[in-house]
Amino acid sequence: MKLMKGKTVLITGGASGIGKIMVRLFLEREAKVIIWDINGSKIDETILELAGKGDVLGFTIDVSDIDQIKETALKVKQEIGGVDVLINNAGIVAGKYFHEHTTLDILKTMEINANAPMFITKEFLSGMLDKNSGQICNIASSGGLISNPKMSVYAASKWSLIGWSDSLRIEMKQLKKNISVTTIMPYYINTRMFDGVKSKIPILEPESAALTIVKAIERKKRMVTIPGYLYRFTRLGQGFMSIDVFDWFAGKVLGIYKTMEHFTGRKK
Repeated sequence: MKLMKGKTVLITGGASGIGKIMVRLFLEREAKVIIWDINGSKIDETILELAGKGDVLGFTIDVSDIDQIKETALKVKQEIGGVDVLINNAGIVAGKYFHEHTTLDILKTMEINANAPMFITKEFLSGMLDKNSGQICNIASSGGLISNPKMSVYAASKWSLIGWSDSLRIEMKQLKKNISVTTIMPYYINTRMFDGVKSKIPILEPESAALTIVKAIERKKRMVTIPGYLYRFTRLGQGFMSIDVFDWFAGKVLGIYKTMEHFTGRKK
């Protein structure tokens, strides 16, 4: 049974990384897919590569710009109609100590990682409420569960995203609306975004991570960490260990606090 057959799926950051893989996976499930991405040439490449698999189209947009979000959402609604599944996937990371961040670094990270999912969802949620149907998936991070050096602003944005996303889920439940909200919290994924990261915990492969996310949406799961044990580990550790002991365990034993030491990230 193809649960996504005939559905319209919008994926931000859909022209590269796990976003692009999810585009393919949803096309294989016979959904119509809309890509939002800042890189127009990457959108064209993705559409050219995947057009044979189904109905895919794209819009070039900077999701840190509220006006562009409103204008592009209006185009989608006028030209295509409503969106059945919204996946807020676009994200950035600076990978610096906090004092090294510029004001622009901080603003852009919060605008793209934390604010954009809220503004984009706001544009499409009213349509979902009208038909009492829809799914929203927010790609957060394990960085929203555990503090980490050289990720302070990124962690702030993802902690924010997790709190908003799950609050939205509870609101839809309280209002008795048939709108599901899925919050995804993956560990590092082996994409260009996290080039240079070194980790004792295995870094996730993009294909398997994307498939896990798509299956979570199909099953309307609420909160998903990848790998699955991550949520329980962090919450139990933080609940039962003192701060000093948890810092020792996360930093020395698991090596999490050193993962960003050689970070280079995606080069422009």
